[in-house]
Amino acid sequence: MEVPSPRLVPAGSAALAAAIVRTKIVATIGPASREEPAIRGLVDGGVDVFRLNMAHGSIDEHQETLDRIRRVSDEVGRPIGVLVDLAGPKIRLGALPGGAVDCVEGSELSFIRGTESDQPDQFVTSYPPLVDELAVGDSVMLADGTISLTVTEKKADAVRCRVIQGGVVRSRQGVNLPGVKLSVAAMSAADWQHAEWAVASGADFVSLSFVRSPVEVTLLKELLRTRGSAARVVAKIEKREAIENLEQIIEAADAVMVARGDLGVEIDVASMPMVQKRIIRVCQQFQKPVIVATQMLDSMQHSRRPTRAETTDVANAILDGADACMLSGETAIGEHPRQVVEMMRRIALATEQQYLESRKQYLDELLGKGRSGLSSGEFLPQPERLVDGLHPITQAVVDGASRIAAELDARLFVVASKSGVTAISRSKRRGAVPTVGLSDDVHTLRQMSLYWGVTPLAAPAGADVNQLLAHVCDWGLKQGRLERGNRILLVAGIGFGTGGHNMAMVHEV
Repeated sequence: MEVPSPRLVPAGSAALAAAIVRTKIVATIGPASREEPAIRGLVDGGVDVFRLNMAHGSIDEHQETLDRIRRVSDEVGRPIGVLVDLAGPKIRLGALPGGAVDCVEGSELSFIRGTESDQPDQFVTSYPPLVDELAVGDSVMLADGTISLTVTEKKADAVRCRVIQGGVVRSRQGVNLPGVKLSVAAMSAADWQHAEWAVASGADFVSLSFVRSPVEVTLLKELLRTRGSAARVVAKIEKREAIENLEQIIEAADAVMVARGDLGVEIDVASMPMVQKRIIRVCQQFQKPVIVATQMLDSMQHSRRPTRAETTDVANAILDGADACMLSGETAIGEHPRQVVEMMRRIALATEQQYLESRKQYLDELLGKGRSGLSSGEFLPQPERLVDGLHPITQAVVDGASRIAAELDARLFVVASKSGVTAISRSKRRGAVPTVGLSDDVHTLRQMSLYWGVTPLAAPAGADVNQLLAHVCDWGLKQGRLERGNRILLVAGIGFGTGGHNMAMVHEV
């Protein structure tokens, strides 16, 4: 099949600002972006969800940032999600003599008990049981996997290691233990405190770092629910144990993050691309939104342009089926926060245009050969499990309505959803017709901001179907998304005047 030539949209153009970009952008807030004008610039650039990294900063600082995000969201009239990212049981080195130590290949060093050391070849860590839980032959990785050690000897109060791959390690850098079974709890006391704050502040998503089993996800969900929070739990896949329990973890979670930083250290980095594809594929099967994160446009922390490899990485994540791509240091501490968001938006737009055009061309070729009844989402795997709260009748209505929308060349596919699960079912089928998610619940609208291809739109409380249609038409005409004579397709559900019955309706503007 020939791929259509790209129709690129120039950076900063009015056409880019008005273009429909289906892949969502998650941006991490940090010193470079936490002031209100910077947040406004990121929203204008295309950010859909902001990540608050609880590994850095105080609760007061994060509350101030969240308040700014809410103010900007209200000013621009667009729901913006907030993801509170719990730090989890990250093991870090303690203070090193002089702040840094050069680990020379072939040399030896030790991990010792305690909280401080004045010897350059004796390291302490933030995890007291480390000496007990390491064994001869275990691998230890430092500084994001750039330094590799092997345990050669174990004593009562120290573990001796040989440097296999050398480099300079600095105080409080991360320690990874690929394949080592640790007794550390999934959530520290600080994580519990941060989760409680996330509930009180009305966060839309809470992510759990270093997930190893579905039980850990369930415990966090119970913590949130018992405190009345509607936040969705995001399981971060960054441990080898998570890959071993992948299906169960994804089934337990509300959404998933492919956290490639630590995951690329925990497993063979050469297998990372295929593991990423597997995680995304399983998320599709379980109808769970999935975020791809870490070093997506890393060079743009300092450069105004990404590398060719980075643009290809973002495009491939989108083609794999990612709902969202996440920026970390690029927006938290980078020199060009808004430019990097705009660049990711440009890459997403170009990728989606060519993907949808090539898929349409392929469908046309199949139809020309006598095939019929093809769904606009045919090339994604059918879900094995429906997302929690979604009735199978609703899924059938969404799939049928998607085919109708494609055949009628509808301009919009509108989903009325109290909880957002119907919007998820539409999102995961990757329909070519743009989707609008209607809800009268502000938390649902903010959570829809993460779902691929879904534009959240506040609905009047208690509106019936006719009122919803009038509301969408008024909005679409004002936004330039609709013209007179266009067709829209509405799928309405419980709580929107349909008496508990799902329905699909075609309407001409």
